[in-house]
Amino acid sequence: MIGERARAIDRGLIEKAMIEGNAASTSIPAEPLWYKDAIVYQLHVRTFFDSNADGIGDFQGLTQKLGYLQDLGVTTLWLLPFYPSPLRDDGYDIADYTDIHPSYGTLGDFKAFLNEAHRRGLRIVTEIVLNHTSDQHAWFQEARQSRDNPRRDWYVWRDTDDGYRQVRIIFTDTEQSNWAWDPVSKQYYWHRFFSHQPDLNFDKPEVVEAIWEVMKFWLEIGVDGFRLDAVPYLVEREGTSSENLPETHAVLKLFRRRMDEHFPGRIFLAEANQWPLDVRPYFGDADECHMAFHFPLMPRMFMAIRLEDRKPIVEILNQTPEIPDACQWAIFLRNHDELTLEMVTDEERDYMYDAYAKDATMRLNVGIRRRLAPLLEGDTRKIRLMNGMLMSLPGTPIIYYGDEIGMGDNVHLGDRNGVRTPMQWTGGWTAGFSLADPERLYAPVVSNVLYNPQIINVDSQSRSPHSVLSWMKRLIRTRKTSRVFSRGTIEFVHPANHGVLAYVRRLDQEIILVVNNLSSRAQAVELDLRAFRGSIPVEMAGGNIFPRIGELPYLLTLGPYDFYWFRLRRL
Repeated sequence: MIGERARAIDRGLIEKAMIEGNAASTSIPAEPLWYKDAIVYQLHVRTFFDSNADGIGDFQGLTQKLGYLQDLGVTTLWLLPFYPSPLRDDGYDIADYTDIHPSYGTLGDFKAFLNEAHRRGLRIVTEIVLNHTSDQHAWFQEARQSRDNPRRDWYVWRDTDDGYRQVRIIFTDTEQSNWAWDPVSKQYYWHRFFSHQPDLNFDKPEVVEAIWEVMKFWLEIGVDGFRLDAVPYLVEREGTSSENLPETHAVLKLFRRRMDEHFPGRIFLAEANQWPLDVRPYFGDADECHMAFHFPLMPRMFMAIRLEDRKPIVEILNQTPEIPDACQWAIFLRNHDELTLEMVTDEERDYMYDAYAKDATMRLNVGIRRRLAPLLEGDTRKIRLMNGMLMSLPGTPIIYYGDEIGMGDNVHLGDRNGVRTPMQWTGGWTAGFSLADPERLYAPVVSNVLYNPQIINVDSQSRSPHSVLSWMKRLIRTRKTSRVFSRGTIEFVHPANHGVLAYVRRLDQEIILVVNNLSSRAQAVELDLRAFRGSIPVEMAGGNIFPRIGELPYLLTLGPYDFYWFRLRRL
């Protein structure tokens, strides 16, 4: 009875939000550094919940599931592209920047969703694909009509395909060149990704202004920020790799300056799959991007747990430069793309393939197309440890939808679609994602014997205090008790046992000690904690008090893949 009443209240609020969909968006009280304390949940509207039984997730469905996300404890939603698109690259081939793909609903549905999310205290970060459009976009369709067309130079054209020879090909499995022949205008056009995604020409001021108008459109509606897709490649120059060029940074600084002036409190999150030293300029002097992904950390977390050695994690974080106080790294375990192995050595890449993708069908471009749980062989202990590190290392953590319940994947779907299958809400034929017949779903539900909805779903895990989902809720709740994790410094402790990763997080007078066992076997470790002698470690999850720290090495024992978070107190 109580459950029915709660659902009725939720339906009433959603209906109210739908009515108010065309009104100005509600907003969340300003907190200038909110993104540093955020816990981000990444999802694709089409994958989450289908409200109209057509087999495709939509904004009305997502609105109905906001209570679940609020209860999970996340604070920010990052939405994959939802714009009109031919969907040849799952929406990253945008045909119209200022509308909603009809499969996902209307602009009014989006506004209603945004209002309800904000009412629940959830911020919304959307995608802006700056680098390229779909070849079906009106801009490109105009540009290809004539070499004299006013929009011709909005894209990069050549009579031959021999320009920018020093630029690498990103999608090595599908593209042989970064130039594509256009039979309409009888010239080649430049593209860094798929050939159906022509690159915009940011040397053209009109392009810069057009993209700013797109940003302004969504900012005025009320979105809280943008994930800037593929930002290293905006500008091309002969004789260079055409990555991370000064001209690219100039464009981003211009956008940031305008956003700060007209829409304070909104953010840019840069997708720059580069080494940390090359990503550092994307923060500027806190005048470019507020956040940037730390791509090289993620594969090294998987290396460390397989090698049972902390070295890969410690090395990459020691190589990570300082960033402005107002900026933040975004860290993650998995996302909608392949587990990228671009920012590793050739030897490390071979090791990762051998350890995590022996079957060639699991590999794509320079990476591995698998979800978190299958990568970790469904081992709940490993899943917990990896999430524990995600939540305690420096940066803003990002959770990929479904990973909070240990969802599986389907590597036989092709491209990266295997990690973009319907969210598994219940044990039904369509996993509670849709009332449509299974054949109508945009993609089949995972049917693997270990990960199918009868085994892995939100409904069953919500009923068990010992499930991955219930554990994730407790972990998030614990993290949110301290800003040390989101804003504090990190100092590594270096015990003789390399299977143990230990570090101290500090913020002002608060000190937290994190100890992780990367090994499949129980481990004893002695930690040099003399700097904290007299302090008493209080285990944060349960509040249990451990022996006081003294002059002698501090002895701890940890079970396989176990970890502790201790708040160090002087009592």
